[in-house]
Amino acid sequence: MTSSSSKATARTSSEARAVARTQTLIKGTNGIGTVRKTTLPGGLRIVTETLPSVRSATFGIWAHVGSRDETPSLNGATHYLEHLLFKGTQRRSALDISSAIDAVGGEMNAFTAKEYTCYYARVLDTDLPLAVDVVCDMLTGSLILEEDVNVERGAILEEIAMTEDDPGDCVHDLFAHTMFGDNPLGRPVLGTVDTVNALTADRIRRFYKKHYDPTHLVVAAAGNIDHNKVVRQVRAAFEKARALKSLDVTPIAPRGGKRALRTAGRVELIGRKTEQAHVVLGMPGLARTDERRWALGVLNTALGGGMSSRLFQEVREKRGLAYSVYSYTSGFADCGLFGVYAGCRPSQVHDVLKICRDELDHVAQHGLSDDEINRAIGQLQGSTVLGLEDTGALMNRIGKSELCWGEQMSVDDMLARIASVTPDDVRSVAGDILGQRPSLSVIGPLKDKQASRLHEAVA
Repeated sequence: MTSSSSKATARTSSEARAVARTQTLIKGTNGIGTVRKTTLPGGLRIVTETLPSVRSATFGIWAHVGSRDETPSLNGATHYLEHLLFKGTQRRSALDISSAIDAVGGEMNAFTAKEYTCYYARVLDTDLPLAVDVVCDMLTGSLILEEDVNVERGAILEEIAMTEDDPGDCVHDLFAHTMFGDNPLGRPVLGTVDTVNALTADRIRRFYKKHYDPTHLVVAAAGNIDHNKVVRQVRAAFEKARALKSLDVTPIAPRGGKRALRTAGRVELIGRKTEQAHVVLGMPGLARTDERRWALGVLNTALGGGMSSRLFQEVREKRGLAYSVYSYTSGFADCGLFGVYAGCRPSQVHDVLKICRDELDHVAQHGLSDDEINRAIGQLQGSTVLGLEDTGALMNRIGKSELCWGEQMSVDDMLARIASVTPDDVRSVAGDILGQRPSLSVIGPLKDKQASRLHEAVA
């Protein structure tokens, strides 16, 4: 039997061993920022990228929770909670939160995705301590009052209505449902009118407590910052809210999960009185950890990633059948999507779909030319670098990398991986992805005879 004094000694010894662990992940050279990571004893990870040449800083907190973590009755809870964390804490009202950042000319926002949520503020480097305090206060001290839940319900229902009024946006939600069905990945991030109306303050509070533990969070900051100062400020903010345990706790690992169910040859049509028909033709893609994703990125760029891409040239430049036509990829923890979007006059929808399907089939069977591949590699390298020219983009890169991959890759390494893609790599992934039977989602004013012909595109 252990005495109480022995227990106290053991506990003190354990707490003494629980120290923050700091490491340098990327050593900055040639103007590239230095990336450092500290893991606090309570399991909170803090990653920063230091760029002394800029005068701004972006601070964000990433939560390991998205709409994929919701049950059918909780659909929309993650996004609802995102709204509610701006509504007030023990220390600040909703007005205090917004006015604090507005007063220094900063910007603050958040976004919810299928597998994560992010809250961030971008400010002058001298105002970073304010941003740290405000965002950490929101994440650790939200009140989630019933009156705020009821008020914000109206705003979210309006957001759903706004999305429904934009068929070019809504068709991507429809495509996710076409591919995944009644699976969490197939449900809309915003939820539906019925599920949002059914959510209560108690259910949202329980969801908050379950998913916003420090072990589920990654703090990310980029800009003209000092890593050690950010760590001290974040630690102080979390300890002030008593949200950080004193003992060593292991952070949650990057998401694994079961492979989502996927279907082929499905067609879903929503009839709507619009001037255009909005279509997405696509098939299963790759998980975000799949090593073939670099080759798929080159393939996607060559097929529909710019004005010189095959789809843009064939559909818009040569025939003028659509104003907007492009391809895209979405990678999740265990699966992915590849899709082709086009918006066109309803009378042209079958011509557009035939051209897109013909191009996909041709590339699946014969691949791309070396010239197309080289051009796509150059375009992808350039857009990768240009997309990281502000502190917000850098914060997104390091925060998402830590949460989703558990590691960081330097920009030079990313460029090298893109440059290493060979024509054989692209031909192989084209056969694997584009050789599958596609599914189709359409929103528009198609007549019965037109609608009945949609299955030709996926036959």
